[in-house]
Formats: sequence, C-alpha cells, structure tokens
Amino acid sequence: MPAATASLRVLLAQLIDYAGLFPPAALAMSEVVAAYGEYRISPHAWMLGRIVVPVARLDELSDATAAFAGHGDDPWRVSALAGDNVARDAEFIDRWNVRHTGRLVVDAVEVRASSTGSVREVARALGDTVTVFVEIPVAADPRALIDAIAEEGAQAKIRTGGVTSAAFPTAAQVARFIVSCAERGVPFKATAGLHHPLRGEYRLSDAPDAERGTMFGFLNTFLAAAFARARAPLSEAALVELLDEGDLSTIRFSDDAVSWRDHALSIDEVLDARASYAIAFGSCSFRDPIDDLLQLGLM
Repeated sequence: MPAATASLRVLLAQLIDYAGLFPPAALAMSEVVAAYGEYRISPHAWMLGRIVVPVARLDELSDATAAFAGHGDDPWRVSALAGDNVARDAEFIDRWNVRHTGRLVVDAVEVRASSTGSVREVARALGDTVTVFVEIPVAADPRALIDAIAEEGAQAKIRTGGVTSAAFPTAAQVARFIVSCAERGVPFKATAGLHHPLRGEYRLSDAPDAERGTMFGFLNTFLAAAFARARAPLSEAALVELLDEGDLSTIRFSDDAVSWRDHALSIDEVLDARASYAIAFGSCSFRDPIDDLLQLGLM
C-alpha cells in the first residue's frame, strides 16, 4: 500500500465530517458513536473531522459517549444541525457545552437560510462563540446570500447531492458557488453526495432498488476550491471541467505539488485553501471514501 503523498495528505487532512446518523446510512446513535470512536484511533484518523449531530439529539449523543469520549483524549468536536428555533438552539448549545467541558464540544453549527434576511437572522442568533455554516440554495445565483454570509462573519455550506438525481446541483452551479466564496473570502463546507474521490456514475444509496446517478468527487470538489483560491485562479469555466473530470490520470499528487492537466498548485496553496477556505464535507460514511482511495492506489 503506497503512503499518501504530502500534497494529498494536506488536501484530505480532517476533511471528512462523519454524519452517519443521516441518509443513506441512517445509523442508530450507538452505532455512529462506536464507529466515530474507532475512526479516531484508526490509521486514517488524520482525515477525520467533526461528528455531525442535530441539536435535538445532543443529549442522546452525550449518553452514548459517556463511556469513553474525552477520557484521556481531546474532546470530541461536534457540528450541530440547528432546527427551526435557532435562538433557542443557541442557548441550549451554550448550556450543553458548559456541562460537557473536556469531553464534548459543539464548536460548529449548521443552519439553513434562503434569503439575505434569514442569513443575518440565524448568524446573529448563533453569535460568535461557534463557527456558523449557513446552507444556502445554489440553483439561482447565490452571490447576494454569500455577501450576507460574509458581512456576518459566517461560513457557507453547499448541498452537493442526495439519494436521488434531482438532489444534485450542476457542475456549473457548484463552480459558481466555489468562485463566489473565493472572491468574497468566505470559507465553506459541502454535504451529501461526496462519497467517492472522482466524478462518476454510482448507486445513490445502498437500497436494493437504488437509483444510479452522476456524483461529484471529493477530490474534484476540493481541488477546484484550491484552484479557485490559488495565486493564479482558474476560470469558472475551467473549474466546471475539473468538477466533471473522471480520469484519475489527469490528476497528479507529489510531495510538493498537485496538478490537474496543465495546471499546478504548490503544496502551500493547497494548505492555504484547506486552512482558511475549503473546510470539510459531511459524509454518512467514513469508510467508503477511504476504501475508494485505497482501491485507486492513492494511499
């Protein structure tokens, strides 16, 4: 098994927020907690980010982790999905974090908003004690929403798929979102539909009658983000081509750079993009992305 090159490790470090509670996995809390605990001590723990849990299930998480979270280790970092009453959820999170100091910490909250007014409302309700990811629609031009996110000091979130083909945005819509965030200095995370490294046709769930559809690749998506943030950024049209790329031979990782076709990024550019711009993606599976990377011989 080859070791991951330095540039690949930088691109993938703490990239995957584990969301096993959500479809298509939809595991029980006990299963999710057990899996996350195993992933934290696995050889691939360097790729693992936060655990994703709805605010309404935080107490259930606390009960399920009582035996081991935070014992002789760093607290588990939680990204909490807010419900309809964001102000109430914010107050609950503050109290919950105090009760779980040293064991668990909600340091990010994910919330939906579809207008500039609602972006401002939810961001202000959550305050500045947590990182706020505002999930916005991208079918229409999202620049006004991203401007509002920037003004509130929040971060953006894009939904990149689901369990039906209708849930997937187009490559042009994803590229427009990525460029708009880069131009405004707004960090972002993605969620759904990024189980595989490369763009391609896959089953959209594990159901026996699952629909097949074209899914985005997480390598494509986060390389596109790094190229959008680079000292010499690629055009939006070129990013669409990269998001649609399904040929691994066009992507090359080394210890000091990564390239796609005739375009290259230094490892420092990748590091800058990941550290302050292209933050993470949520996945109901941690094993599927790793298994694919291993099968492709990337690590």
